[in-house]
Amino acid sequence: MEPFLHGIILAFGLILPLGVQNVFVFNQGATHKKFTNALPAVFTAGVCDTILISLAVAGVSIIILSFEWLWTFIFLVGFIFLVYMGLLMWRDTAEVKDHQESNSFSAKRQILFAASVSLLNPHAILDTIGVIGTSSLVYTGYEKWIFTIACIVVSWIWFFALAIIGKKIGQVDANGILLKRMNQLSALIIWGIAVYMGAQLFLNLI
Repeated sequence: MEPFLHGIILAFGLILPLGVQNVFVFNQGATHKKFTNALPAVFTAGVCDTILISLAVAGVSIIILSFEWLWTFIFLVGFIFLVYMGLLMWRDTAEVKDHQESNSFSAKRQILFAASVSLLNPHAILDTIGVIGTSSLVYTGYEKWIFTIACIVVSWIWFFALAIIGKKIGQVDANGILLKRMNQLSALIIWGIAVYMGAQLFLNLI
C-alpha cells in the first residue's frame, strides 16, 4: 500500500502545475464539440507519460541524458517547437458556429503536438527522472511495479479529467469568446516556458 500511495501523491504533485502538456490537453477538450474528438491528445499524452515514467524507473533515461550534446539538442528543438505552437494557439480564434468546430486540431495534428510537448519538454523529463526515477530507487521487485503503475494511473486520469473540464467550459461558451481568450492565454504560457527554456539553453552554452 505504501508504494501505491507514494506513487499517487508524487505523480499528482508533479502533474498538477500548469504546463504546456496540460494546457494543450485542456485546450483540445475545450475546442472540440465532441469529447471523443479530443481523445487523440489525451491518449498520446498518456502514452508519452507512461514511456517517460517507465524509462525513468528503469534508469534508461538517466543514461541517455548523460550526453550533454543530446540535452542541448532537446532544449533547442523544444524551444523552437514551443514558439511555433504558441503562434498557432494565438492565431486560433476557436469560434463555434452552428454547432460546428472551427480551427480544431485534427487527430493526426493532436498526436504530433501532444507527443512533441510531452517528449520535447526538458523540464518534464527532468521532473520524471529526478523525482519519479530517484524515488523509485527505494523500492525493489513488485513494490517498484506498484509504485510505477500508481504514477502512470494518476497521469492517465489527470489527462482525461483535463479534457472533460475543457469540454464543459467549451459548452457554456457558445460565441467562442472565452475559448479565444483561453487560446491566447495558453499561447502566453507556452511562450513564457519557451523563453525560460531559451534562457537556460543560452546559459548552458556560454
